[in-house]
Amino acid sequence: MNAGTNLPPRGGSRPAQTAPHNGRRFRWGRFFFILFFLILLAVGGFLTYLFFQTKGAIGEISMNNNNGEVTVVPKDQSVRVKPTAMLLLGLDHRNETRSMNTDVLMVAAFNPKTKSAVVVSIPRDTLIQLDGYSSRKANQYYNRFMIAAREQDGLTGIAAETEARNDVKEMFGRYFDIPVQYSTVINFKGFSDVVDALGGVEVNVDMDMRYRDMADGTDIDLKAGLQELNGNQALDFVRYRKSNDGTQESSDFERNQRQSQVLAALADKVKTLSVAAKLGSVIEAVGNNMTMDMPSKEIEALMSTYFGISKENIQFIPLEGTWRSPYVYVDEATLSEAKSALQAKLAE
Repeated sequence: MNAGTNLPPRGGSRPAQTAPHNGRRFRWGRFFFILFFLILLAVGGFLTYLFFQTKGAIGEISMNNNNGEVTVVPKDQSVRVKPTAMLLLGLDHRNETRSMNTDVLMVAAFNPKTKSAVVVSIPRDTLIQLDGYSSRKANQYYNRFMIAAREQDGLTGIAAETEARNDVKEMFGRYFDIPVQYSTVINFKGFSDVVDALGGVEVNVDMDMRYRDMADGTDIDLKAGLQELNGNQALDFVRYRKSNDGTQESSDFERNQRQSQVLAALADKVKTLSVAAKLGSVIEAVGNNMTMDMPSKEIEALMSTYFGISKENIQFIPLEGTWRSPYVYVDEATLSEAKSALQAKLAE
């Protein structure tokens, strides 16, 4: 790769280290977890289980089935018996900008013996510095690897996506010093599709919200008060932070609260609706917006193995850091804690 390229190289020398700066300190809590899993959690544990037991839906999710071939994983390597690590990406793809930045990034380690997991969330603006990679924000790598696969390697479609996923899994595996076997990508549009499939969601909008961005097509216009939101409005509600039309801006903490509010409202709604009447639409909404580079049989094994996992058996570690525009500089102590927890979970 040429030295002048903006794409992350697959090899090369170590980039110059940038010392962390003092600045506003962020706590990155449930924000990333809630946004990423909103699609699945919104339909409730029962529907999620039914969804993953639906063979056709699993076929849609698994990238490995698109060529019609069946990938067989040896029994001793299956997620049923062997701990595994997965990269979880929430993709905010917009047709207006054609951007494929990953605004939600997590690495999860699962252990079938203890039926437990560790989930590490990575701030999207984290400055990543690794041997052989251009230094950039964490959320930019998947997009850059996709561009490299298409423009440098001449790949298209599933082949390009597979290479980009492999590259980003390898990079984050090196970042945490663990092997990352699989990846899951969810398009944020799936959240709005699920809300629509469930007939909307009733929430109390806590303030007037107005924000427009012609560059990416954002047009948030909500009034305060209890109301029924459709999918796009619900997505606007949980995304809202900036304002450019006289309304009050929102903090990350307030946005966290709104995401939790919507999640709870959707869960309550699922309990009252007819599962049979809505299941088909929900399956379609999720299947159209989520892909895993895991064989279908392994997806079934993953869901059956960890179905009913207790929340007490899931350890969430949000990486913490110091913000100095345009980056978050992750604290070495929390990064070390995350590495140790992931490694320990895979070694149990």
